[in-house]
Amino acid sequence: MPRSVLLLVNRDKPEVAGALDEVRSLITHRGRVTAELDADSSPIDPARASGADLIVVLGGDGTLLSQSRRCADLGLPMLGVNLGKLGFMAEFDLPALRDQAPTLFDGSPLVTQDRPLLSIGVERADPAPKSGPASPSCHALALNDAVITAGPPFRLIALRLEIDGHEGPSLTGDGVIVSTPIGSTAYNASAGGPIVSPDAPVLVVTPLAAHTLAFRPVVLNLDTTVRIRVDRANQPSRSSKSDHPGSGTTLVADGQVFCGLHSGDSVLIRRHSTPARFVRNPRGNYWHTLVTKMRWAAPPTLRPDA
Repeated sequence: MPRSVLLLVNRDKPEVAGALDEVRSLITHRGRVTAELDADSSPIDPARASGADLIVVLGGDGTLLSQSRRCADLGLPMLGVNLGKLGFMAEFDLPALRDQAPTLFDGSPLVTQDRPLLSIGVERADPAPKSGPASPSCHALALNDAVITAGPPFRLIALRLEIDGHEGPSLTGDGVIVSTPIGSTAYNASAGGPIVSPDAPVLVVTPLAAHTLAFRPVVLNLDTTVRIRVDRANQPSRSSKSDHPGSGTTLVADGQVFCGLHSGDSVLIRRHSTPARFVRNPRGNYWHTLVTKMRWAAPPTLRPDA
């Protein structure tokens, strides 16, 4: 049976405009487009997704990150078409889509993979202060990671971790990253955390510039609940909004969703009830992509006359 597609388009990328007509044609030659929406953060009216059995996302890895959170409750597989720079997460580019369109859109079985999402919530120490505005509530999903970062004025912050309700280590430093396996190649890798197989059912906790040699990255079971209490935070200046990116200590989800934190707040991170489901490129390979696009363990480049 021909496939019905919800098409999400990042029109901010010039490459998308040049490819959009061809992508529509590839879909409608064998299936149909039920709706075409901008790839933004606005909620999707369930009626617009009604009848679709596949989501096709045109953009880059950042677009796929944002749309995986946006579409988490639709329960539909997502096919990412990379029209950005890196294309590490989006497994198809335009040539691959052209080549495999007959089997992708004619109703043939799709090869899919589930990737866990993180559910992140902030528990405020004082949700209704006697003076000043109340701190806004905060809940977010993340496909890659949840990060607590010190933020301006860049003094060390103090955090305390709990693992499944048990007291864990304390940390003084620039913050901490809680990463999914698929997010292990992002900020986690830059901060010295391990690269994890995307199929491993784990979470990775990696400190940011910890003021101790004893705090090393930790790998936890995927179903672990991590609570991070903010014992000391950097407060935003009076001229900035507390939830504005970079103003004081901040919770950051996937590098795209920001929430200001204050001393005494707690961040609760657990596995979301529904995973994100992606269409795999059967001709692709994660480890080959890691080597070629991330240059994993690439040797130094020697000058020809060396």
